[in-house]
Amino acid sequence: MASEDKEIDYTLNNPDTITKYKTAAQISEKVLAEVSKLVVPGSKIVDICEKGDKLIEEEIAKVYRGKKITKGFSNPTTVSPAAFVTPYTPLKSDEKEAAVEIQAGEPVKIQLGAQIDGFGSIVCDTVIAQTPGEAEDVITGRSADLLLATHYANELLLRLMLPPGLLAAGTDEEKAKAASAKAPSQSAMSSLLEKVAKSYDCNLVENTTSWLFDRNEIEGKKKIVIAAGEGTKGEGVPEVGEVWGVEMGVSLGSGKVKQFEQRTTLHRRTANTYALKRPSSRKILSEVQKKFGTFPFSLRQLDDERDAKTGVIECVRGNVFRPYEASGDKDNSPVARLLTTIAITKNGITKLGAAPALDLSKVKSDKKIEDEEILKILEQPLSRNTGNKSKNKKKKKKPTKKAAGEDEEESDDE
Repeated sequence: MASEDKEIDYTLNNPDTITKYKTAAQISEKVLAEVSKLVVPGSKIVDICEKGDKLIEEEIAKVYRGKKITKGFSNPTTVSPAAFVTPYTPLKSDEKEAAVEIQAGEPVKIQLGAQIDGFGSIVCDTVIAQTPGEAEDVITGRSADLLLATHYANELLLRLMLPPGLLAAGTDEEKAKAASAKAPSQSAMSSLLEKVAKSYDCNLVENTTSWLFDRNEIEGKKKIVIAAGEGTKGEGVPEVGEVWGVEMGVSLGSGKVKQFEQRTTLHRRTANTYALKRPSSRKILSEVQKKFGTFPFSLRQLDDERDAKTGVIECVRGNVFRPYEASGDKDNSPVARLLTTIAITKNGITKLGAAPALDLSKVKSDKKIEDEEILKILEQPLSRNTGNKSKNKKKKKKPTKKAAGEDEEESDDE
């Protein structure tokens, strides 16, 4: 079996790899859209998480039937309230946490994902909690500032991740010159992104991290850390042939992060081994290996939630599980996040899995981006037109210098 695995090409050169990523992404995006409809004031977060997980399971069951490949979650459904930075997924057995409800007007972060044969697509979107009757209302004020800052910072980061010269046009000499340029450093990325956030009187969330994805791995050998805190730095630059989980986090406060008191319910199995002594620990480790492999899971998803709360302690202590501790804005200010799964190919960046495009006609702010360098970068395409798109498809406008942050329409890059 090991020799067979070595013969299989799991890179993006194999069309099957792309197909599996895209299938997982389609499921993630479909479920994200359905879960977003559940984010209304008064809804219990734990109920939304459970419904989201059920939808993922139902959609996964429809694809690759009868095939001997693993498929499942790349991230459980998490629903994070206003000030949360990290994914939040409470337990039914914690009475206080299970009672937490969505508050009117708060920015809620929904994160979830599916995986096919170890190829995971994770998506995250931020929605403002509104009653169904208000869903068509225009979002204004500080909520609009937050959404627009996050949207444009995310679009800028994606363009900064393009390998130098990848989409260069002109003579061979001009293309060679563009390709020889150095990729922007992560501190340079942070500086430009901070300008976007400041344009809307917001701040980047400290240590916002994008990771290289691989088969059965969502935290690869490379990472990009934006607004890095003390002692934290990224490693490596994006290259053709890679898949990344690109994260953007923006706060209406300082962007500094603190740990919250909520129980850690989200974990991920590590590659470490440890002689577990407690039967409950061995039981949940076995269950996690079968159901989730090395992808994140919630204690809520295990057969016995109460046993899981006990057994997980030794698993974390032995470094068999990595905990994702609950954290949020130090000032308890509202935070928005986006997470996009992208593929970098010779034709540019393809959004494999992403939040739906922000409807800029429904988000109005009196602030806008005026920095010429940033506006110029935002006008650049993410990929070259390969002629596969319908000729009749209406082209949408890019953010312009005149209207960045005002009435511009969403770009159509993939």
